[in-house]
Amino acid sequence: MRIPCPQPFSGVTRLLLLYAAGLVLAIPATAQTETPGTTAVPSPGTIDLHARAQLVVLDVVVQNSDGQPVKGLKREDFRIAEDKVPQEIRNFEEFSAPQPSAAAPPMPKLPPGFFTDYSPFATGGPLNILLLDALNTPLKDQNYVRAQLQQYVKHAQPGSRIAIFGLTTQLILLQGFTADPSVLKDAVEHKLTPRSSNLLSDPSSGGAGGDTSLSGLADSLSSMGPDMAETAANLAQFDALTQSFQADMRVRYTLDAFHTLGRYLSAFPGRKNLIWFSGSFPLDIMPDATVGDPFSAALQFKDEFRDTTDLLTRSQVAVYPIDARGLFSNPSFDASHSGAGDARNPVKYSNDVSQFNETVAIEHSTMKQMANDTGGQAFYNTNDLAQAVAQAIDAGSNYHTLAYNPTDRKWNSNYRSIHVELSAPAAARGLTLSYRHGYFADDPDNLSKADQSATTAEGAGSPAESYVQTAMSRGAPQPADVLFRVRVLPASQTTESHVAPNNKVDPDGGLTGPFRRYDVDIVTLPQEFTLAPEPNGHREGKVEFNVLVYDASGKLLNAVQRTIQLDLKPDTYATFMKGTVSMHLEISVPVRGENYLRIGLHDLPSDRIGVIEIPVASVSRLAPPVNPDLQPH
Repeated sequence: MRIPCPQPFSGVTRLLLLYAAGLVLAIPATAQTETPGTTAVPSPGTIDLHARAQLVVLDVVVQNSDGQPVKGLKREDFRIAEDKVPQEIRNFEEFSAPQPSAAAPPMPKLPPGFFTDYSPFATGGPLNILLLDALNTPLKDQNYVRAQLQQYVKHAQPGSRIAIFGLTTQLILLQGFTADPSVLKDAVEHKLTPRSSNLLSDPSSGGAGGDTSLSGLADSLSSMGPDMAETAANLAQFDALTQSFQADMRVRYTLDAFHTLGRYLSAFPGRKNLIWFSGSFPLDIMPDATVGDPFSAALQFKDEFRDTTDLLTRSQVAVYPIDARGLFSNPSFDASHSGAGDARNPVKYSNDVSQFNETVAIEHSTMKQMANDTGGQAFYNTNDLAQAVAQAIDAGSNYHTLAYNPTDRKWNSNYRSIHVELSAPAAARGLTLSYRHGYFADDPDNLSKADQSATTAEGAGSPAESYVQTAMSRGAPQPADVLFRVRVLPASQTTESHVAPNNKVDPDGGLTGPFRRYDVDIVTLPQEFTLAPEPNGHREGKVEFNVLVYDASGKLLNAVQRTIQLDLKPDTYATFMKGTVSMHLEISVPVRGENYLRIGLHDLPSDRIGVIEIPVASVSRLAPPVNPDLQPH
């Protein structure tokens, strides 16, 4: 049960009191007992998922002919059928995007090294992820996506929680979840660096149908006469195999990235909208009739694709693929590809046109299938990518959640189709519905070990522990249930070969020095704690302070934790409530590499937590503290 804190204040008032506090009081020594660092350090990869497959949950986006979300529909307006068998809707809820509201009064500018988890922006709605796919996208298209995102963030409404990931041969977290447009703008300006892909035939300006140097050489040899025909055919075959291998690797890296994202996002409750910018979507490679062995380069990834979309739907992730190439035409029609060469070989020209059209059709089909399987929407043949992002976030923030217990209780892993339609009179309005169109009936009690590791915390404790573990993971949304302020400064200008006392270095990480030690001073108001009255007249509470060090990839490197048990007598309680509470911790961070601090203050009785994430680079060049307290300068 959550006990209300004495003297409740609004978020702004609480932070103003905290900022203006003229005295920082330590927790009275007679009122605390410290629990040694025996609590396990939260692991960013652990998850505690309690949903079961017997309850099928659907997020349904309803739009009118203009692409605008339709609101106000009721449970009786929907009908669901699974494998053409009608299902009873057991649960229904409508979700709407947070309405823009006047931001809370801005806080005074904090001195260097000071941070707070307070935000003037009201947050809510689903999580949105922008995935910039450099693996499958030529450089020129990456630059275009960056320019379009710059346009989007100029007009983005505060409150939408957005994170940015990059994809090369691995997944890269570029910006954790933020609702602050200024932070998002800075990330787009400085972190979206175009990267050349070694697995694209033409990484600078290629795309569907782009010729490689080998295919061009084969064409030249073929035009030299019958004596060179065999050599030309062998080169064409080798070129096809090379492109097939490259596509194979890109598919595997792409699906691995989606698996990683699915596991990461499954830790967060509610709907997630994954907006995927890519310059190609190579999940099927059709036989090439223009080479000697048409099927030698053919690849299919149906099983892998199924596993990926299955994980995404279980994690409540809707995918919105956006073609980064915008509106483009067949390069064979370009002036640089026309002329005498094409006139001498009209068959090749026709084959190139046919292959280009087939490739684009397959890629668009892949986009639509990924969107349909996860409940999203595909965007292609449009140059207004900024508008596509806005439309995807708007659609994914206004939806209806329907749940039903399937009448077929046989968990045989077969695919079951889902059909949702509107009943009269809503059906007569010509509305469009977006939702996942099926699922695989896997027995939830017999998940594979791989699935268990992706959706269940091994040895996980209570849901409360899972909530804290998720909140403390790198890049996760930063809750502000408990309001606090922190000062982070280097302890000295020198480096050390060993970590600070009570630090818990990842034993399997092979972490080595040199290290720089940082002073972390946390201050908050006693009103942030839950202090439950006891029969003896005392007030009891328990508070946990955490500082975690992550590298840029999200790997946990080091941690320090302090847990305080409060037992306040009536007179001590009265004194305690008049001051502020502070905690001093020391954490060691590797000097090399890009690292982040994740600082959390957790009120255990109510399971409320406040979290701040700080790039170490933002404090590494500051001077060590002169005064031991947290007075603003």
